[in-house]
Amino acid sequence: MSPSEDDPNAPLPRMGKDAAVKWAEDYTAYMARLTDVELTPATAKVNFEACVGGDDEVAEDGRYSLFYYVYSEAPVTEHTRVVRTLRRELPQQGYEVTGYREFKDAYTSAVFRARSTENSYLVTATTVGSGKTEPQALSFAVRTPCMLPPGATQQQF
Repeated sequence: MSPSEDDPNAPLPRMGKDAAVKWAEDYTAYMARLTDVELTPATAKVNFEACVGGDDEVAEDGRYSLFYYVYSEAPVTEHTRVVRTLRRELPQQGYEVTGYREFKDAYTSAVFRARSTENSYLVTATTVGSGKTEPQALSFAVRTPCMLPPGATQQQF
């Protein structure tokens, strides 16, 4: 529920929901440009989630986190190259790689996760779909930490 386990009342980052969605759209587009793939805008999904504290408490001050994802129809044979590029490039943008895996079987796929060292944003690129019954797509996603809308008074715990 808070940005710090040490201080549950530490100030939350402030951003309006529209600005958060715009940032997520822009950042996933940046990751796609960086890896030379096209996104499929019609697949974009915006999910605002409540911030739940360690004792399952939910504040009433309007805080939220955003989970945003969009697919690319990049061929599955390109997925490993895409995540390798992100693994190489995003640390130069202030991201720490927190997960990386390549799978080599009948369906080549890959997973990449990184967290911003500055603001705790999480970014991912992951192969989705089984590949056996449906085409495999590449999902680009971002998840924000808990944020507070501008002008809201942060509830204290």
